[in-house]
Amino acid sequence: MKDIKTIEFKEDTLYLIDQRKLPATCEYFQCKNYRDVDFAIADMVVRGAPAIGAAAAYGVVLAAKEFLKEDREQFFKKLDEALQVLNESRPTAVNLMWAINRMRKVIDKNKDLPLEAIYEKIKEEADTIYKEDVETNKRIAQYGNELIKDGDRILTHCNTGALATVQYGTALGVIREAHYSGKNIFVYADETRPRLQGAKLTAWELMQEGIPFKLISDSAAATLIRDGKVDLIIVGADRIASNGDTANKIGTFMLSVVAKAYNVPFYIAAPTSTIDYDIKSGEEIVIEERSSEEITHINGIRIAPEGVEVYNPAFDVTPYENITGLITEKGVFPPNKLPLP
Repeated sequence: MKDIKTIEFKEDTLYLIDQRKLPATCEYFQCKNYRDVDFAIADMVVRGAPAIGAAAAYGVVLAAKEFLKEDREQFFKKLDEALQVLNESRPTAVNLMWAINRMRKVIDKNKDLPLEAIYEKIKEEADTIYKEDVETNKRIAQYGNELIKDGDRILTHCNTGALATVQYGTALGVIREAHYSGKNIFVYADETRPRLQGAKLTAWELMQEGIPFKLISDSAAATLIRDGKVDLIIVGADRIASNGDTANKIGTFMLSVVAKAYNVPFYIAAPTSTIDYDIKSGEEIVIEERSSEEITHINGIRIAPEGVEVYNPAFDVTPYENITGLITEKGVFPPNKLPLP
């Protein structure tokens, strides 16, 4: 993974690893304009809250570049429309809205400059978001590594590695750091139905790094926890409410319940940009519902009867009472005592 970039912006094009095609092939999806970025986020070419935020920021860059040929009034009008489109690409991951808000502030702050200068400021901010994500993930990994003992068996859910961020990862970044530091760890990776991010992406990353692991079905996790074969659980987050309630990939809440029943530490690893200080609890988090085909089909092949009704939420909310701690770039915090913004 050291030589593979999930996100790269060069020559007015945003290159994204097409995560829909992993692990069979590692191909890049090219975004030439903000509409391509909107599609890439919505269709999960790129996924993972930090990666979505960085991609959206470069979507704004592409929009600004496209509208430089317009007069001043049209430039701002069309750019605002592009920001709205990008902001609505997916509803749950708060890093998307956080990144768009940062870009909007830069535009507003520099609105009196020549359009070319405004574009340069926008590009500079996107580059800053990109670089900050790498630095943030490294700090999360270092703090998280302090919680891991030699010989620990770690369970993780969904994909929270380099593919879910600009680089390194959040929960999987912690695991990566423990491995790099010489700890003899072992990982259980949930397959993560229905899109199988664990099987397709986490397993691929762990194999790339040579980290010892086994891929398990989601339904096997409870048995492993009950039988004392899991020492701690580390997962990521897509949005954290100000009281510590956390939205993450569907199936996370179920893991937290079992972990609490068997006294297994349950940690969330996420940047502080994933904390939504404007909402009081998880009840206010909008949960995205996705296509029924994600459940009725696997790789385009139907596995369920025609006409079956489907409920397919992409995320669930884990109450703060089930969370041992939140691992951030500012340190490890009790879930109900989050760091100040």
